[in-house]
Amino acid sequence: MKKKTLVLGASLNPSRYSNLAIHKLVSSGQPVVAVGLRNGEVAGVNIETEKMPFEDVDTITLYLNARRQEEYYDYIVSLKPKRVIFNPGTENPELYQILRNNGIAFENACTLVMLSTRQY
Repeated sequence: MKKKTLVLGASLNPSRYSNLAIHKLVSSGQPVVAVGLRNGEVAGVNIETEKMPFEDVDTITLYLNARRQEEYYDYIVSLKPKRVIFNPGTENPELYQILRNNGIAFENACTLVMLSTRQY
């Protein structure tokens, strides 16, 4: 099943988990969009630096720590994703509550592990 995924906190650095996730999502056939600090391209996916109004986002996978997530709260809710994945190190009870209040599912998980075990 195709699940359009926004990688939030995308990095051009090939050793970063967000970069690896983009590669793995693309190789798994998932449509991917990305927002990060620097414009560029990873595995054919353009990394935007602006909060783009992407359509039909199923999943947002977070690669920003809780403090850096704050400026994205309204953006995340505005995209109306079905779920948000909090990768290790991104846990954020404040955002959990915002998501609950807006009927958005979330889980603390690792996107890379989920893809590797076909649980994505």
